Amino acid sequence: MLESVWLLFALPALGALIILFAGRWMSQKVVGWVASAAVLGAFLVALGLWFSLAGLPAEARSVTVTWWEWMTIGAFHVPAAVLIDPLSVVMALVVTGVGLLIHVYSIGYMEHEPRYQRFFFYMNFFILAMLTLVMSNNFLGMFVGWEGVGLASFLLIGFWFDKRDDMYGWYADAGKKAFIVNRIGDFGMILAMIMVWSTVGTLIFTELGAAVHNLAPTTATIICLLLLLGATGKSAQLPLYIWLPDAMAGPTPVSALIHAATMVTAGVYMIIRTNALWHLSLDAGLTTAWIGMLTALLAASIALVQTDLKKILAYSTISQLGFMIAAAGLGAYGAALFHLVTHAFFKALLFLSAGSVMHATGGILDINRLGGLRHKMPTTYRTFLIGAAALAGIPLFSGFFSKDAILVVELQRNVALYLMGAVAALLTAIYSFRAVFVTFHGQPRDQHIYNHAHESPSVMTIPLWILAVLSVVAGVINLPFVLTLDHWLEPVIGEHEQIPLVLELLGITISIVIAVFGVLIARARYLTHEPWVARLEQPFAFLKPTLEHKWYVDDLYTFFIVSPLKAFRAGSAVFDPKVIDGAVNGVGGVTNDRRVVRKLQNGAIPYLRL
Repeated sequence: MLESVWLLFALPALGALIILFAGRWMSQKVVGWVASAAVLGAFLVALGLWFSLAGLPAEARSVTVTWWEWMTIGAFHVPAAVLIDPLSVVMALVVTGVGLLIHVYSIGYMEHEPRYQRFFFYMNFFILAMLTLVMSNNFLGMFVGWEGVGLASFLLIGFWFDKRDDMYGWYADAGKKAFIVNRIGDFGMILAMIMVWSTVGTLIFTELGAAVHNLAPTTATIICLLLLLGATGKSAQLPLYIWLPDAMAGPTPVSALIHAATMVTAGVYMIIRTNALWHLSLDAGLTTAWIGMLTALLAASIALVQTDLKKILAYSTISQLGFMIAAAGLGAYGAALFHLVTHAFFKALLFLSAGSVMHATGGILDINRLGGLRHKMPTTYRTFLIGAAALAGIPLFSGFFSKDAILVVELQRNVALYLMGAVAALLTAIYSFRAVFVTFHGQPRDQHIYNHAHESPSVMTIPLWILAVLSVVAGVINLPFVLTLDHWLEPVIGEHEQIPLVLELLGITISIVIAVFGVLIARARYLTHEPWVARLEQPFAFLKPTLEHKWYVDDLYTFFIVSPLKAFRAGSAVFDPKVIDGAVNGVGGVTNDRRVVRKLQNGAIPYLRL
């Protein structure tokens, strides 16, 4: 089965090519099912790879399959090869498994879209690029996939390029914003690869562990900080997170696939994959952890006051990615990947449930115009509730186990980071159930919207139920004596450090209190409107304008970066035609004016006596 890994790439590539060249002669549903079948095939291959690895001894669970020599220039050597190990197989299962459910959901969601063929071509192309990113055995191959998902993201965010509204402006601009901001992070990735090659002498991941022993700590720190720049772009961390909220301009399945489950986790994956470098720089790891927790806290606070359902989930995604980045920075790679997997399930579920609300209400996502939808959309309500419970960290749901794993590591290693994480977790529980109570409970706020609301078709609700089940049970994959993701990853990340039992129990207890208290606050504030919440809110009332302006981060970008660039552009618009074009046209004018040229040369060649 390991030798058949090429099918993992060939199937989505074949699906994309069939849609590209034959899609115009197919019905819309056939196009959707062809794209879904391609991803289903890739998922089955990934599942076969998992079983094949599981059948090998732990020390042999790292297999490189080389297809050809890609680049050989002197000592520079990069093969076209894939690395099949516990980390890459888990990522491949998440990409293809969640991707399959979102493809099937899209068949119903996009049924009235005139560019249906283009949409599914982009989706299959994205799956291909993401698999290239997570399966490559070297930096350069990973970077090809890294740029591929960036291109796919640009195309899918700006899919409705001819549409605009008051929230997003031109939707095409949101795609351009994502593309440009990610280029900043990519610059860091390129510099990091150059430094790795020039100092370590290899770009192949399996050779890093043995090659980095002589690397100076300062050099390792610089490399890791450059990698962190790449991660902040792709995984939407401070200061480069600003593209992800605007990316909600794309179709909702795009938000679920790219901006919740797969592409935005690329930075987390990259840090785990390059753990041999991060072990050499505690300073870079601690910096990463602080950036992650600051991002988690900032984004969670902004989510509290958002009124657009997808924007709430977008800032939630940024916040949860902050937890993952912080865990990876602290060296808790198993906890980071655990939360990555569970988050893929429950956040994809939440986005697709939000899409179901859009589908039922004619595109309305303003929660202040909704209300009472649980009676009209019982399936969507129940699945959204399960996703919100997992996100909030309610006990026995998957998010509880994975988020607690990160918080316990922070409690053990850095109390300040733990306190920030605990506050972010409390805010998460509040905004998660604010979305539930305001959208689905209470009385309808717009009777016209309520009267026309309806449950989505089964092609959309079946994927919701599957994701809901996964959001409940996925916590078992890292429970001791059940299935241990940390143990599965040991061939990649080394031996897992055990957390003392007393600390584990303390962390679990505090996490339960935080989650339950957050839900009670949301219920009292948005459902029963109890007066004690208003008194609790009063000391923080001064923050509301700041939160509504998203901590003025976008305004700072506008003032210090966007406005100066626009001024430079305006100056260039004057300088280019007046000075550059003026000089060129002036030379041409003088040359064409015979009266001027005649004074310089009359054409007679003087006779010189030698």
